[in-house]
Amino acid sequence: MDDGDRRALDLVKELVHRLLSTSTPPSTADSHQSTILNPNPVIPSDQQYHQALRYAIRILSSRMTPSIAADESAMVESIKRRLATQGKSSDALTFADVYTKFSLKTGQGSVRNKWAVLYLLKTVSEDRKIQKHQSASVAPNGFLSSALSGGLPELVGSESNRNFGLRNDSSKVLNNVQGNMDNSKDSRGLVGKLGKMEKGYSDRSLSDDFQSLNCVGDNSRVLRGKGEVGKGWSGGVLMVSKDPENLRDMAYKEFVNLSKEENEVSEDVLVRDVLYACQGIDGKYVKYDKNEDGYVLPDWMKVPRATRSVVRKLCELGWLFRKVKGYISDSMNQFPAQDVGTVGQAFCAALQDELSEYYKLLAVLEGQAMNPIPLGSEGACSGNYISLRRLTVWFAEPIVKMRLMAVLVDNCKSLKGGAMAGAIHMHAQHGDPLVNDFMKRLLRRVCSPLFEMVRRWVLEGELEDIFAEFFIVSQPVKDESLWREGYRLHAAMLPAFISQSLAKQILRTGKSINFLRVCCDDRGWADAATEAAAAVGTTTTRGSLGYGETDALESLVTEAAKRIDKHLLELMHKRYKFKEHCLAIKRYLLLGQGDFVQYLMDIVGPELSEPANTISSFKLATLLESAITSSNAQYDGCDIRARLRVKMMPHKTGDRGWDVFSLEYDAGVPLNTIFTESVMTRYIRVFNFLWKLRRVEHALTGTWKTMKPNCITSHFFSKLPQAVKSQLILTSRKCQVLWDEMNHFVSNLQYYIMFEVLEVSWSNLVKEMELSKDLDDLLAAHEKYLFAILEKSLLGERSQELNKTLFVLFDLILRFRSLADRLYEGINELQSRTSDTSINSRDKVKSRGKSNDKTSEPGSWLGEGRKALTQRAGEFLKNMGNDMDVIGKDYTTIFEGFISQLPVQQHVDLKFLMFRLNFTEFYSQIQPITRGKLF
Repeated sequence: MDDGDRRALDLVKELVHRLLSTSTPPSTADSHQSTILNPNPVIPSDQQYHQALRYAIRILSSRMTPSIAADESAMVESIKRRLATQGKSSDALTFADVYTKFSLKTGQGSVRNKWAVLYLLKTVSEDRKIQKHQSASVAPNGFLSSALSGGLPELVGSESNRNFGLRNDSSKVLNNVQGNMDNSKDSRGLVGKLGKMEKGYSDRSLSDDFQSLNCVGDNSRVLRGKGEVGKGWSGGVLMVSKDPENLRDMAYKEFVNLSKEENEVSEDVLVRDVLYACQGIDGKYVKYDKNEDGYVLPDWMKVPRATRSVVRKLCELGWLFRKVKGYISDSMNQFPAQDVGTVGQAFCAALQDELSEYYKLLAVLEGQAMNPIPLGSEGACSGNYISLRRLTVWFAEPIVKMRLMAVLVDNCKSLKGGAMAGAIHMHAQHGDPLVNDFMKRLLRRVCSPLFEMVRRWVLEGELEDIFAEFFIVSQPVKDESLWREGYRLHAAMLPAFISQSLAKQILRTGKSINFLRVCCDDRGWADAATEAAAAVGTTTTRGSLGYGETDALESLVTEAAKRIDKHLLELMHKRYKFKEHCLAIKRYLLLGQGDFVQYLMDIVGPELSEPANTISSFKLATLLESAITSSNAQYDGCDIRARLRVKMMPHKTGDRGWDVFSLEYDAGVPLNTIFTESVMTRYIRVFNFLWKLRRVEHALTGTWKTMKPNCITSHFFSKLPQAVKSQLILTSRKCQVLWDEMNHFVSNLQYYIMFEVLEVSWSNLVKEMELSKDLDDLLAAHEKYLFAILEKSLLGERSQELNKTLFVLFDLILRFRSLADRLYEGINELQSRTSDTSINSRDKVKSRGKSNDKTSEPGSWLGEGRKALTQRAGEFLKNMGNDMDVIGKDYTTIFEGFISQLPVQQHVDLKFLMFRLNFTEFYSQIQPITRGKLF
């Protein structure tokens, strides 16, 4: 023991001696007063002195740490309050005066850690208070009794326990001495010296006494409980300090030491490597393994299985980070070569922002990893603040976000535009508030370009989609096809948060603006769009719409569509007179203007009877103009009359003018959006059907004029022989009956077409035009109108058989017209021959003959006698009667087949036509054979 150790030990002895000398026996009336104020000192015995000295050394060499914060003022107030509550107001005043002087002492030789001194005095005072509760066998000394009640084991033990004392563990105890004045440089030096001189002191006079101590310098050694009490112990381990953290500090230190013995690598190094791995960087030991596809510790490294598992779990964050970072790098390197798109760029930017926040967290964790864990005592040694288990807690939220970002990256690799936004939106439907908020924040960034496209399309009609990301695509077309074919929905790019109906409304709104701008040369839509934005409380500027504002988007689109469509319809009806043009087409192409049609057919009939290749379209145009000026059509506007033109259909060899003649109506821009080329083709098809029906009607009318009763005078009839007279009557009756049947069919069919089909369909069109809210409704109404006409007129695809039958009937009627003309030409010639008419009249009759049958031509009768004339007349009338029978039989067979097909048509209602044609049920009862016998 050197001189310093001796001086330290002597100082402790002196302090113990003074404290014991100033103590008063507890039997006196003043036993509770301070030892400093007691004027009656008592000389302690050697046994009491040695016990008190051992207690003092135990206190100075213990791990006792305060359980409260080092607050000097609070400690002073606590002591004064305690003295005052015990009724010692004068002592409290005295203490306050002494403390004032104590606190004013500064400089060399003064106590720096004054709080520790106050805390020590307060603790000793509290130990003295318990002395009256101790056994009477213990010496009544205040300071000594605190040793028995303050937490250390009893200093006086049996002889058998003397060898279990300080000798075995004294060096370990005193090497960890932390006095309550450890903040003072002098006190720290004193405590250190106590540890050094312990062995020499124990070899001297206190060696035997120290052997009876149970050293608690290392609190990991505890007494075994009740079994030891009977061997001289007073009831187990008692702590000097009341601070429970004393045990925790020592346990943590032992745990750290044990961990260092089991691991080749310290936890601090592993924490550092994990933080590196979480940034995609290989650490010293934790590296990326391509075979394992993750960051792992090498197999040769000696670490516990639990530690290896924790490291692998934490490094999952680095694997996810590597995936997300790689996607961002690849996408940015591809741009714009492979058209990542604006939505893809926004997605990468949002991911990069999330990674920036992640970098900030890692920077904080790296900074914290350099700081030790704060403990109650300054000398306690511990590991760094960041451990692997603490990283598990810190990484709980980032790993959820990173997993979600990695899933999004995998799902969006091959997607772009609206498809990418829709795929990300599907992951936002999550019940976890953390995930839900994260996805909404991400989607607001990702969907920003998409909503900007929607805003510009709805309010400006502009489609800026360089990378084909929008759910509306355009294609170059003619102006007349702009509305129908210029724009369409791209279903693959339609995100899930925009419904199909809303997408169609968005498409129509932008189309309306473009239609007004391109086809109508109108700018009124701009005011309508501004008013719509103001009506819903938004603006027309960039960024006014975003993700999560679907209701606002729907309101804006609805309001803009309503105003722009209203402006468009007003333009179509007032400026371009859509309804008037529809009526003009009905009157001219659908032959609704009766006087015009009749006059046109009369003046073009002779011209159309010529071969098609010999007809001049210019001459027909002149005849058309004459028909217009000679009918009520002349009162129509010049704009309407100028649009009506003659059109010659493609013809083939043998076609007549009737087969190729048609009218067309040039609607012009923008009406040609509705009256497209295909629509006008269907109109021409209806015109051809109606024109042939009118031609048949016109032929039957001409036949009736030929068959008038005054054509055959009674004088001529009376001069005929009886056989010829009978044959003439029979043939004329057959012609009359067949004409009447054909006329019944044609007139009723024409009535059905003109009234049940055209007028009813027109009435429905007018009603639907008034109810139309946009151009699509107008188009649909017109399409429905034209479709109804085609279907009810038996011109639809499912009525092809009926249509063919109908045209066969028309051809039979025209054949009947030719046969009737021949019949009455022959009768007229016979009348002339019989009446000895002039040769000029006979030449005229001869020139009108058209039959190829030389035995039946009436012109060959002129040079023969009366007998031969009578014979030839009889043969002619008989042959004509046979031809009438053939046509009548064919007509009846085909017509009955036509009638029988009408009730079975499911796609169109033909009950009105059936009723008009067979209202007497004649065709339902008569059999074809009976009909043949009629003739």
